[in-house]
Amino acid sequence: MHAPLVVDDSAAHLAMDAPSPDGRVRVTVRGELDISAAPALERTLRRALRCAAGGVDLDLSGTTFCDCSGLNVLLAARRRALDHGRTLTIRSAGPAVRRLLTVTGTWPLFTPGEHALNHDEQELRNEVVQLRRAMQTRPAIDQARGILMATFALSPEDAWDVLVRISQNTNTKLHVLAGELVGTARDGGLPDGMRQQVTEVLATRPAAPGAGEPAPDAAP
Repeated sequence: MHAPLVVDDSAAHLAMDAPSPDGRVRVTVRGELDISAAPALERTLRRALRCAAGGVDLDLSGTTFCDCSGLNVLLAARRRALDHGRTLTIRSAGPAVRRLLTVTGTWPLFTPGEHALNHDEQELRNEVVQLRRAMQTRPAIDQARGILMATFALSPEDAWDVLVRISQNTNTKLHVLAGELVGTARDGGLPDGMRQQVTEVLATRPAAPGAGEPAPDAAP
C-alpha cells in the first residue's frame, strides 16, 4: 500500500510501500530528484528505514534527473541503514541516475548483487578517472615543460619529448616526475642529477636548431 508524498512543483513524486514479508520496504521516486526534492526524499527514506527490518529497496526507474544533492541524500541514507544493520539497495534506475552513480563511482555501493559493471559503464568510469587525473596533473606538467624550455632553450614539443623520455627511462609516472622537477626548481634550481638526465636524453636526439644548442652554420 502506497503512502504518496508530493514534492513542491511536482519535481518528484515519492511513494513508500508497506513492508514486505521479508522486512524490506520499497520506495519509488518519479520525476526530478534535485535540491528542491532532496528534503522530502530524506524524510521518506528515514521513515522507510524505521519501518524496514531488513532494508530499503529503491525504484528509480522513473527518476528523470538526479543531481549531487539527491546523491548526497542517498549516500547519507545508506550510511544510516548500515549503522542499523540494514541495507539500502537500488533495484532499478533510469539512465540519468545510472550515469550519475557511474561517473561518481558510487553505483556499486547501491547494487551489492551486481558483481561487475557492464562494459559501457566500466569504460565511462575509466574515462572519468583519466580526465580527473589529467585535470589534476596538467598544471605541474605544464610548469615542468616551461622550466625545461627556459633552462635548456627547448621548444614546447622538445620539452615534452624530454619529459616523456625521462619518465620512461626512470620508470616514473609523468605527473610524478613533473612534480619533482617543479619542486626542485622552486628550491633553488635543478639538481645535478636532473640536469644529467636531461643532458643524456638530449644527446640521443638529432641535433636541430633550438634543441638546446646553437644551430650549425649553413654550408657555403
